[in-house]
Amino acid sequence: MVLLDLLVYNAICGLKRTSDISACAFRLGGVMVGHANMGIREVENVKKPFMLPREVHVQVTHSMPPQKIEIFKSMEDWAEENILVLLKPVEKCWQPQDFLPDPASDGFHDQVKELRERAKEIPDDYLVVLVGDMITEEALPTYQTMLNTLDGVRDETGASLTSWAIWTRAWTAEENRHGDLLNKYLYLSGRVDMRQIEKTIQYLIGSGMDPRTENSPYLGFIYTSFQERATFISHGNTARLAKEHGDLKLAQICGLIASDEKRHETAYTKIVEKLFEIDPDGTVMAFADMMRKKVSMPAHLMFDGRDDNLFENFSAVAQRLGVYTAKDYADILEFLVGRWKVDKLTGLSGEGRKAQEYVCGLPPRIRRLEERAQGRAKQGPIIPFSWIHDRQVQL
Repeated sequence: MVLLDLLVYNAICGLKRTSDISACAFRLGGVMVGHANMGIREVENVKKPFMLPREVHVQVTHSMPPQKIEIFKSMEDWAEENILVLLKPVEKCWQPQDFLPDPASDGFHDQVKELRERAKEIPDDYLVVLVGDMITEEALPTYQTMLNTLDGVRDETGASLTSWAIWTRAWTAEENRHGDLLNKYLYLSGRVDMRQIEKTIQYLIGSGMDPRTENSPYLGFIYTSFQERATFISHGNTARLAKEHGDLKLAQICGLIASDEKRHETAYTKIVEKLFEIDPDGTVMAFADMMRKKVSMPAHLMFDGRDDNLFENFSAVAQRLGVYTAKDYADILEFLVGRWKVDKLTGLSGEGRKAQEYVCGLPPRIRRLEERAQGRAKQGPIIPFSWIHDRQVQL
């Protein structure tokens, strides 16, 4: 959820002009396919039922060598002892109702009135970002589906008792509370167009996502490590802004969600840390591969039935408010390089050393481009957002 696609792709590909972006087989708002060693070509904009003609890449599947599946089977006991312990028992978890007016209470209407009074002070641009965050959380079925595409760790039966499957289901159950809580809060606020929001959620779940993880848990867990930290930062910043706007209850809600995301980040980064211990060469090459492709945000196929550039526009508002920025992208990458001690890896193959050099050198390249872009930045246009009854917000 960030306006950094051109910035990051320029940095990743070593480009100097945004006009060179086609060399990376990527185009905002269009439909293009490409791969590292292939040309690019336009894809005919044919609308299929329930599908949007959005960004498309060549689909690479099952890229992990079959013998490496044994690595994940051998990690079953380790995952039980080190990852499942990061889940919270349901009885000790907060639930959305803990922070919402109680419909069974005689004071329900007064509680709703108080919530709506607080919400009156929230600016429209903040609402756009909060709605975008909520819609991202509500597309949870897609994220569970993505995890269940990963070879060696998927839930093969739907109720598998492997550590990996238990984690995926329980992680999904914890995450499910986030969208529920934000959705109900925004509904009660009276400030947003719930039907347009609900349409956006339906479009997004129907469209899926294209993280380019190739059924590989190496790529998948690197992606989720990055994304959990990104959502931790985003929700943390929405908590800070809610406090500044005087809605302490909303600040508490966003802070709780950020805390969950931080705990989930810990789990995924521990998995990748273990992979670096077992297979440093394969893991560092996967890390470089994921970063060359760019970590796309989970809601990058967002659409409300009207705005073909909805995700980019929402991202621009998030960037302007400082909720999630190009700097955050570089910070996350730098954090993960340090967390996994990538610069300290030894005994790598030639390809592994190249991947190590690339990943370690990428954060400063992104920062330099971001600083130049900030220096050239102009005030964005003012556009309507259907989520807030077409009220206009500056990008």
